Amino acid sequence: MTDALPDHAPPAPDIRQILRGQHQNPFAVLGMHRDPEGRLVVRAFAPEAGKVTVIDRGSNRAVARLERIDPEGFFSGVLARRSRAFLYRLRLCAGAAEWERDDPYSFGPLLGELDEYLLAEGHHEDLYRRLGAHPCEHEGVRGTGFAVWAPNARRVSVVGDFNAWDGRRHPMRLRHGAGVWEIFIPGLGRGALYKYEILGAHGDLLPLKADPVGFSAEPPPATASRITGLPRHEWQDRDWRSRTGPPPQQEPISIYEVHAGSWRRGEGNRVLSYAELAEELGDYVAGMGFTHVEFLPLSEHPFTGSWGYQPIGMFAPTARHGAPEDFAAMVDHLHQRGLGVILDWVPAHFPSDAHGLARFDGTALYEHADPRLGFHHDWNTLIYNFGRLEVANFLRASALYWLREFHVDALRVDAVASMLYLDYSRKAGEWLPNRYGGRENLDAIEFLRRCNATIHDHVPHALTIAEESTAWPGVSRPPDRDGLGFDFKWNMGWMHDTLQYMSADPIYRQYHHDQMVFGLHYAFSENFVLPLSHDEVVHGKGSLLGRMPGDHWQRFANLRAYLGFMWTHPGKKLIFMGGEFGQEREWNHDTSLDWHLLDYPEHAALQLLVRDLNRLYRDTPALHVRDCDAAGFQWIDSGDAANNLFSYLRLGRANDPPVAVICNMAPVVREGYRLGLPRGGHWREILNSDARVYGGSGAGNGGVVLAGEPGAHGRPFAATLTLPPLAVLVLTPETQDV
Repeated sequence: MTDALPDHAPPAPDIRQILRGQHQNPFAVLGMHRDPEGRLVVRAFAPEAGKVTVIDRGSNRAVARLERIDPEGFFSGVLARRSRAFLYRLRLCAGAAEWERDDPYSFGPLLGELDEYLLAEGHHEDLYRRLGAHPCEHEGVRGTGFAVWAPNARRVSVVGDFNAWDGRRHPMRLRHGAGVWEIFIPGLGRGALYKYEILGAHGDLLPLKADPVGFSAEPPPATASRITGLPRHEWQDRDWRSRTGPPPQQEPISIYEVHAGSWRRGEGNRVLSYAELAEELGDYVAGMGFTHVEFLPLSEHPFTGSWGYQPIGMFAPTARHGAPEDFAAMVDHLHQRGLGVILDWVPAHFPSDAHGLARFDGTALYEHADPRLGFHHDWNTLIYNFGRLEVANFLRASALYWLREFHVDALRVDAVASMLYLDYSRKAGEWLPNRYGGRENLDAIEFLRRCNATIHDHVPHALTIAEESTAWPGVSRPPDRDGLGFDFKWNMGWMHDTLQYMSADPIYRQYHHDQMVFGLHYAFSENFVLPLSHDEVVHGKGSLLGRMPGDHWQRFANLRAYLGFMWTHPGKKLIFMGGEFGQEREWNHDTSLDWHLLDYPEHAALQLLVRDLNRLYRDTPALHVRDCDAAGFQWIDSGDAANNLFSYLRLGRANDPPVAVICNMAPVVREGYRLGLPRGGHWREILNSDARVYGGSGAGNGGVVLAGEPGAHGRPFAATLTLPPLAVLVLTPETQDV
């Protein structure tokens, strides 16, 4: 910098701070201003230019050439022939090259006063429409507006290829009331990569940060955000979105859980694109009769091995499969195939990667400063500070974003138990009690209640599903009844108990009989989903088929019986991909499922059974309309432990025919078994998991049985049955009582 500054230059400390990227209010220095003598001056930092000229935007005429007052590229000049402010751009020259650009520091603020107020209050449910990077027209010029929350930062800049990743070029304006930094960069459009360069609270330059409200990112392992704005897609699912029906608790819900990266791979082990998934997955899942697809998290995440459960981009579909518009098109296509879309959503924690949310502005902003509150030892991740209004608002806005902008039908909220308990997976001394001395995370409870209430207020048809593994009461009760407000809860206890029973050799099952019946003691305390999820086929647990005992035939028979039991048990259904055709090996997220197994008849037959179970479940009201109502279930006999037998009735509405189910979990045929029934006459055998078409032995009752007097099991009528080995029979009446 020259020793004697011209009289139109700002004070030397301001210039030094601009050159060093340390100025906290660059808009007070750069751009058009009046100096103390009332003259119009323009100042610019343009290290890429040798000459800078001010151009009148209206007449396109040169007004003044700015003086380069520092060799690093600080320019300043008086507009001697102008007395009033006007719209201008800058003409820059470097050698023989010449180009023009609008000056970012000539534009006014992006956020309105109401936005600033709502963001500060933590009540801006359209947060994602204001924060992030939005291509837009501002004051008559096309460009991109940026806004990011970093209240403790000393300086925040947008950096990218467009400014040589130089944080001195585009420092942002701080909106003090909300702690939000903003800038409009003219001429910058969709597709450009960017990050935020942040001078932290203590004056240290932080690692470059991805945009917390970025809508797209470059494919991992690269970490920059990409300018796309809100997704642009012409939706064709109006019929789907406008459909009406009974409450979801009364509808058949059968979910196919999918890891998009390994359901099926393309040539060279390539992951499928969203477009390919739309076609191939849509055809398969619809053909199998499922009602919903549930995706493991598709939010952008740096580590593929986390399966998406350590997300950084809470507003960005992962670029591994395509652009946000491609994700929207996939959801649209699945809707047109009659399939609902459930997305796993992770508000419980986030990874500590340097480019993410960790110490975002140099302080514990999104997380707790105290590791006893803010660090998960199990996953080496950070815990959101749910009590901070802005953080809770950020997460609620993320939930609304997926439901509104991508038409997702439901969010399955991951790791809810870890949110509810301050001592979750912690030893004594590793956690802090709440203000009442208890272990409950009061801030997380309030967050979950308000998040669910907000979702149901703003997107009434959307569902929320909790993965919650404890006995926390009222997970699926409304908040005004002291519940958490979810629509459904995963029944982890049912899954754990029944898998243990089925994994036991049948000779020992009589000692584990309670594991199959205990779930009915609490089956209607919540609105349950019965999950055979991805967690049950990883970490050395093997596949579902691999956990079944016996020889090759018995393993398939056991799995057929287990699935028959599950599909006729109260509760909505979920199975992880591969389980429906008997994947042999444990799931590996880096490779495709073993689709070649369908060349073997026993695998194809199991797949056929699951398809028929879905059809039966959807077409039989007694099997779904009272899934969440105790009036929909009655035991016929729950106590025959010695013979590994269970039998029960499923009941629908007043005019719906009942369904009788009997499960023989022993590898022997039982002849002449008397089953008590509520009606006399002919009962059709509408499913036999031992049918030859499913790979069974073909034992059974020829498709129909006759119920008459005397009764059995406390019922007025009874039928004499042949019970196939390791099989489930499902019966329904053809005639009225006789």
